[in-house]
Amino acid sequence: MQMDTTTTGTLRMSTDPQSPDKNSLETPPLIQLMWLASPALPIGGFSYSEGLEAAIDKGLVHDQDSACIWLLDQLHHSQARGDMAVLAQMVIAWQARDTQRLTELSEWVHATRETAELRLQSEQMGRSMLEWLRNQNTVEAEIVDLCNALVPTYPLTFSLALSLTGAPIEQCLQTYAFGWAENMVQAALKSIPLGQNSGQRVLLALAQNISEAVSQALATTDETRQVFSPMLAILSAQHETQYSRLFRS
Repeated sequence: MQMDTTTTGTLRMSTDPQSPDKNSLETPPLIQLMWLASPALPIGGFSYSEGLEAAIDKGLVHDQDSACIWLLDQLHHSQARGDMAVLAQMVIAWQARDTQRLTELSEWVHATRETAELRLQSEQMGRSMLEWLRNQNTVEAEIVDLCNALVPTYPLTFSLALSLTGAPIEQCLQTYAFGWAENMVQAALKSIPLGQNSGQRVLLALAQNISEAVSQALATTDETRQVFSPMLAILSAQHETQYSRLFRS
Protein backbone atom coordinates (compact mmCIF):
# COMPACT_ATOMS: atom_id res chain seq x y z
CA MET A 1 0.00 0.00 0.00
CA GLN A 2 1.43 3.37 -1.01
CA MET A 3 0.55 6.91 -0.02
CA ASP A 4 0.42 10.13 -2.00
CA THR A 5 -0.55 13.39 -0.34
CA THR A 6 -2.08 15.97 -2.67
CA THR A 7 -1.81 19.70 -2.18
CA THR A 8 -5.07 19.65 -0.22
CA GLY A 9 -3.75 16.97 2.11
CA THR A 10 -6.17 14.29 0.93
CA LEU A 11 -4.81 10.82 1.44
CA ARG A 12 -4.65 8.47 -1.54
CA MET A 13 -4.04 4.79 -0.97
CA SER A 14 -3.59 1.98 -3.47
CA THR A 15 -2.91 -1.72 -3.14
CA ASP A 16 -1.14 -1.63 -6.51
CA PRO A 17 2.46 -0.42 -6.03
CA GLN A 18 2.68 0.38 -9.73
CA SER A 19 -0.36 2.67 -9.81
CA PRO A 20 -0.68 4.65 -6.56
CA ASP A 21 -2.47 7.55 -8.27
CA LYS A 22 -5.52 5.77 -9.64
CA ASN A 23 -8.47 7.96 -8.71
CA SER A 24 -10.74 4.93 -8.54
CA LEU A 25 -8.68 3.60 -5.61
CA GLU A 26 -8.71 6.78 -3.54
CA THR A 27 -10.31 6.54 -0.12
CA PRO A 28 -12.87 9.38 0.06
CA PRO A 29 -12.45 11.75 3.03
CA LEU A 30 -15.86 10.81 4.43
CA ILE A 31 -14.92 7.12 4.50
CA GLN A 32 -11.62 7.98 6.18
CA LEU A 33 -13.46 9.95 8.86
CA MET A 34 -15.93 7.13 9.45
CA TRP A 35 -12.99 4.76 9.77
CA LEU A 36 -11.30 6.98 12.35
CA ALA A 37 -14.52 7.28 14.38
CA SER A 38 -15.14 3.53 14.37
CA PRO A 39 -14.94 1.65 17.70
CA ALA A 40 -13.21 -1.10 15.67
CA LEU A 41 -10.12 1.10 15.27
CA PRO A 42 -7.45 -0.89 17.15
CA ILE A 43 -6.32 1.82 19.57
CA GLY A 44 -7.92 0.55 22.78
CA GLY A 45 -10.56 3.23 23.31
CA PHE A 46 -13.05 0.63 24.51
CA SER A 47 -10.80 -0.06 27.52
CA TYR A 48 -11.48 3.31 29.15
CA SER A 49 -14.45 5.00 30.79
CA GLU A 50 -12.66 8.31 31.59
CA GLY A 51 -13.99 8.48 35.14
CA LEU A 52 -17.50 7.29 34.32
CA GLU A 53 -17.06 3.94 36.05
CA ALA A 54 -15.89 5.70 39.20
CA ALA A 55 -18.90 8.04 39.02
CA ILE A 56 -21.15 4.98 38.82
CA ASP A 57 -19.38 3.39 41.79
CA LYS A 58 -19.98 6.57 43.84
CA GLY A 59 -23.67 6.68 42.87
CA LEU A 60 -23.35 9.89 40.85
CA VAL A 61 -24.45 8.08 37.69
CA HIS A 62 -27.04 5.34 38.00
CA ASP A 63 -29.51 5.44 35.09
CA GLN A 64 -30.12 6.81 31.60
CA ASP A 65 -30.86 10.38 32.70
CA SER A 66 -27.89 10.72 35.05
CA ALA A 67 -25.57 9.16 32.45
CA CYS A 68 -26.84 11.60 29.83
CA ILE A 69 -26.29 14.61 32.09
CA TRP A 70 -22.82 13.41 33.07
CA LEU A 71 -21.67 12.84 29.50
CA LEU A 72 -23.16 16.09 28.20
CA ASP A 73 -21.31 17.98 30.92
CA GLN A 74 -18.11 16.16 30.00
CA LEU A 75 -18.62 16.95 26.31
CA HIS A 76 -19.09 20.69 26.87
CA HIS A 77 -16.88 21.36 29.90
CA SER A 78 -14.01 18.94 29.38
CA GLN A 79 -13.85 17.90 25.73
CA ALA A 80 -14.97 21.05 23.89
CA ARG A 81 -12.86 23.55 25.79
CA GLY A 82 -9.91 21.18 26.23
CA ASP A 83 -9.04 18.24 24.04
CA MET A 84 -11.26 19.18 21.09
CA ALA A 85 -9.84 22.70 21.12
CA VAL A 86 -6.24 21.52 21.15
CA LEU A 87 -7.06 18.86 18.55
CA ALA A 88 -8.30 21.53 16.13
CA GLN A 89 -5.11 23.53 16.59
CA MET A 90 -2.99 20.41 16.15
CA VAL A 91 -4.70 19.50 12.86
CA ILE A 92 -3.82 22.95 11.51
CA ALA A 93 -0.25 22.64 12.78
CA TRP A 94 0.16 19.22 11.16
CA GLN A 95 -1.11 20.52 7.83
CA ALA A 96 1.44 23.34 8.02
CA ARG A 97 4.13 20.98 9.37
CA ASP A 98 4.70 23.55 12.12
CA THR A 99 6.98 21.62 14.46
CA GLN A 100 7.32 24.41 16.99
CA ARG A 101 3.55 24.78 17.32
CA LEU A 102 3.11 21.01 17.64
CA THR A 103 5.71 20.97 20.39
CA GLU A 104 3.90 23.71 22.32
CA LEU A 105 0.52 21.99 21.98
CA SER A 106 1.96 18.61 22.89
CA GLU A 107 3.47 20.05 26.06
CA TRP A 108 0.05 21.48 26.97
CA VAL A 109 -1.53 18.03 26.55
CA HIS A 110 1.03 16.43 28.87
CA ALA A 111 0.60 19.16 31.47
CA THR A 112 -3.18 18.79 31.58
CA ARG A 113 -3.46 15.04 32.22
CA GLU A 114 -4.53 15.38 35.85
CA THR A 115 -4.09 11.78 37.00
CA ALA A 116 -1.81 8.85 36.28
CA GLU A 117 -4.74 7.01 34.69
CA LEU A 118 -5.56 9.79 32.27
CA ARG A 119 -1.91 10.23 31.33
CA LEU A 120 -1.45 6.52 30.69
CA GLN A 121 -4.65 6.41 28.64
CA SER A 122 -3.54 9.30 26.46
CA GLU A 123 -0.09 7.81 25.89
CA GLN A 124 -1.31 4.24 25.25
CA MET A 125 -3.95 5.34 22.73
CA GLY A 126 -1.46 7.73 21.14
CA ARG A 127 1.13 5.01 20.63
CA SER A 128 -1.51 2.63 19.26
CA MET A 129 -2.80 5.30 16.87
CA LEU A 130 0.71 6.00 15.62
CA GLU A 131 1.36 2.28 15.14
CA TRP A 132 -1.88 1.96 13.17
CA LEU A 133 -0.87 4.84 10.90
CA ARG A 134 2.58 3.35 10.44
CA ASN A 135 1.12 -0.04 9.52
CA GLN A 136 -1.14 1.67 6.98
CA ASN A 137 1.95 3.25 5.39
CA THR A 138 0.32 6.66 5.65
CA VAL A 139 3.08 8.56 7.48
CA GLU A 140 6.70 9.14 6.64
CA ALA A 141 9.50 7.94 8.93
CA GLU A 142 10.37 11.50 9.96
CA ILE A 143 6.80 12.10 11.13
CA VAL A 144 6.92 8.94 13.23
CA ASP A 145 10.22 10.13 14.70
CA LEU A 146 8.72 13.54 15.50
CA CYS A 147 5.75 11.96 17.28
CA ASN A 148 8.03 9.72 19.30
CA ALA A 149 10.25 12.67 20.22
CA LEU A 150 7.23 14.58 21.51
CA VAL A 151 5.86 11.43 23.21
CA PRO A 152 2.82 10.41 21.16
CA THR A 153 -0.42 11.27 22.93
CA TYR A 154 -3.86 10.55 21.56
CA PRO A 155 -4.60 14.19 20.61
CA LEU A 156 -1.24 14.45 18.82
CA THR A 157 -1.56 11.28 16.74
CA PHE A 158 -5.31 11.43 16.13
CA SER A 159 -4.93 14.99 14.86
CA LEU A 160 -2.21 13.71 12.53
CA ALA A 161 -4.62 11.11 11.15
CA LEU A 162 -7.33 13.74 10.72
CA SER A 163 -4.93 16.10 8.94
CA LEU A 164 -4.26 13.44 6.31
CA THR A 165 -7.91 13.14 5.30
CA GLY A 166 -8.15 16.62 3.78
CA ALA A 167 -11.57 17.03 5.42
CA PRO A 168 -12.76 20.41 6.77
CA ILE A 169 -11.77 21.07 10.36
CA GLU A 170 -15.41 21.04 11.51
CA GLN A 171 -15.86 17.52 10.17
CA CYS A 172 -12.60 16.45 11.79
CA LEU A 173 -13.83 17.56 15.20
CA GLN A 174 -17.25 16.00 14.63
CA THR A 175 -15.48 12.71 13.91
CA TYR A 176 -13.48 12.88 17.11
CA ALA A 177 -16.50 13.87 19.20
CA PHE A 178 -18.75 11.13 17.85
CA GLY A 179 -16.07 8.49 18.33
CA TRP A 180 -15.61 9.66 21.92
CA ALA A 181 -19.39 9.69 22.51
CA GLU A 182 -19.86 6.18 21.17
CA ASN A 183 -17.09 4.79 23.37
CA MET A 184 -18.51 6.51 26.44
CA VAL A 185 -22.03 5.22 25.78
CA GLN A 186 -20.63 1.70 25.42
CA ALA A 187 -18.93 2.15 28.79
CA ALA A 188 -22.26 3.23 30.31
CA LEU A 189 -24.05 0.23 28.78
CA LYS A 190 -21.62 -2.17 30.42
CA SER A 191 -21.12 -0.57 33.80
CA ILE A 192 -24.47 0.94 34.89
CA PRO A 193 -25.76 -1.19 33.07
CA LEU A 194 -28.12 0.28 30.48
CA GLY A 195 -30.21 -1.38 27.79
CA GLN A 196 -29.42 -0.84 24.13
CA ASN A 197 -32.37 1.51 23.58
CA SER A 198 -31.39 3.63 26.58
CA GLY A 199 -27.87 3.80 25.24
CA GLN A 200 -29.10 4.96 21.86
CA ARG A 201 -31.13 7.73 23.48
CA VAL A 202 -28.02 8.93 25.34
CA LEU A 203 -26.02 8.78 22.11
CA LEU A 204 -28.71 10.79 20.31
CA ALA A 205 -28.54 13.51 22.95
CA LEU A 206 -24.76 13.63 22.63
CA ALA A 207 -24.92 13.69 18.82
CA GLN A 208 -27.36 16.61 18.92
CA ASN A 209 -24.86 18.58 21.03
CA ILE A 210 -21.75 17.86 18.98
CA SER A 211 -22.17 20.81 16.59
CA GLU A 212 -22.35 23.22 19.52
CA ALA A 213 -19.30 21.59 21.13
CA VAL A 214 -17.37 21.88 17.85
CA SER A 215 -18.23 25.58 17.58
CA GLN A 216 -17.09 26.07 21.15
CA ALA A 217 -13.81 24.26 20.47
CA LEU A 218 -13.10 26.29 17.33
CA ALA A 219 -13.74 29.54 19.21
CA THR A 220 -11.31 28.57 21.97
CA THR A 221 -7.91 30.26 21.95
CA ASP A 222 -4.65 29.45 23.70
CA GLU A 223 -5.70 31.83 26.46
CA THR A 224 -9.15 30.29 26.99
CA ARG A 225 -8.31 26.63 26.36
CA GLN A 226 -8.48 24.68 29.61
CA VAL A 227 -9.05 21.34 31.25
CA PHE A 228 -10.53 22.12 34.66
CA SER A 229 -12.87 19.36 35.79
CA PRO A 230 -11.95 18.80 39.45
CA MET A 231 -14.64 16.19 40.15
CA LEU A 232 -13.56 14.19 37.12
CA ALA A 233 -9.93 14.34 38.26
CA ILE A 234 -10.88 13.22 41.79
CA LEU A 235 -12.94 10.32 40.47
CA SER A 236 -10.16 9.31 38.11
CA ALA A 237 -7.68 9.25 41.01
CA GLN A 238 -10.10 7.21 43.10
CA HIS A 239 -10.64 4.79 40.23
CA GLU A 240 -6.96 3.89 40.29
CA THR A 241 -7.58 1.93 43.51
CA GLN A 242 -11.25 1.04 42.99
CA TYR A 243 -11.86 -2.49 44.29
CA SER A 244 -13.91 -3.79 41.36
CA ARG A 245 -13.71 -2.30 37.87
CA LEU A 246 -14.11 -3.17 34.19
CA PHE A 247 -12.16 -0.27 32.67
CA ARG A 248 -8.61 1.04 32.85
CA SER A 249 -9.76 4.61 33.61
